Amino acid sequence: MLIAKEIHKSYGSLHVLKGVDLEISTSEIVSIVGSSGAGKSTLLHILGTLDHPDHGELSMNGKSLLNLRGDNLADFRNSQIGFIFQFHNLLPEFTALENIKIPGLIKGTAETQLATKAGELAEILGISHRLDHKPSTLSGGEQQRVAVARALINSPAVVFADEPSGNLDTVNAKGLHELFFKLRDELSQAFVIVTHNEELAGMADRQVVMKDGLIVQG
Repeated sequence: MLIAKEIHKSYGSLHVLKGVDLEISTSEIVSIVGSSGAGKSTLLHILGTLDHPDHGELSMNGKSLLNLRGDNLADFRNSQIGFIFQFHNLLPEFTALENIKIPGLIKGTAETQLATKAGELAEILGISHRLDHKPSTLSGGEQQRVAVARALINSPAVVFADEPSGNLDTVNAKGLHELFFKLRDELSQAFVIVTHNEELAGMADRQVVMKDGLIVQG
């Protein structure tokens, strides 16, 4: 489904990715692990089209992604890719429901359709009773679940998560990890997760280990 070949990336004189090959299958959960500085987040950002490699190929379902620019790239990213970050990145002035709907509004989805989809996701995520609350009144775990719903509102093919449980306590982190697998089973999304959490990494269908800008296992 998503294929990366010979991905290289440098920042100045620092060669961060040194020829990475990785393939993600439909509905697969892949964890990416390794020490700090191994290139995990850089790879995640390139796979998610947030950054551009210096060299290599990136394609989804046979379509090259590296030639996409401007509005075409933004439209592709909004419709096919979801992002979950460690610090939620929710807009504080909007309610949970409004935050969830933002990618769908950008896509141009009808308001009634968005409301229905957001309600369904909120039910699965256990936050349906909190949709009219603003982020400041939600717990860390609830904020992260809102972020997950926002990532899923456009039914993307793949969801990228960068240390998604790094800002959660043990109980909420475990709940979030289990939730990814429930979502995969119910909604068929693929998940690519950068994490230092050994429990989450071990739960994945496949664990990819990075060292010094290369994949050394997985």
